[in-house]
Amino acid sequence: MTLPNPAELLPRMATELQQLLASRGIEQAHFIGIRTGGVWVAEALLAQLGLDQPLGTLDVSFYRDDFTRSGLHPQVRPSQLPFDIEDQHLVLIDDVLMSGRTIRAALNELFDYGRPASVTLVSLLDLNARELPIHADVLGATLALATNERVKLLGPAPLALELQSLSA
Repeated sequence: MTLPNPAELLPRMATELQQLLASRGIEQAHFIGIRTGGVWVAEALLAQLGLDQPLGTLDVSFYRDDFTRSGLHPQVRPSQLPFDIEDQHLVLIDDVLMSGRTIRAALNELFDYGRPASVTLVSLLDLNARELPIHADVLGATLALATNERVKLLGPAPLALELQSLSA
């Protein structure tokens, strides 16, 4: 399988995001990346858009509901939101959308900080393995992987995708 090049996806994603925000009448949005890959994608999108603004970062480890099942061991770092989110338009960015559980956890954490006016979801990749009804508003590419395959984003610069096989 040939994986897409993030450098080729990002310009189109930036244009789509700009058009979507304009169509919704959103002139000022705050960008928030989900650690770690989502932060890298958010930084790249901000650069593509020519925006110089603070970037929020979320570490959703404490909000995940599937650590014991998926064998994840959180290395928790604090989230940083250098702006108030109450009644603000947010652009939430992740690298890979799979089950939807990371996004659910991110939304739970965001609402602990306040009630945003809107949240627009951007994801570099969608693996189409949803367990929750969550879909990206702006998407780089959709991939179909075998059950023993995963994709990892390498970065922060340059961004690259790596196909990984899980052992049985």
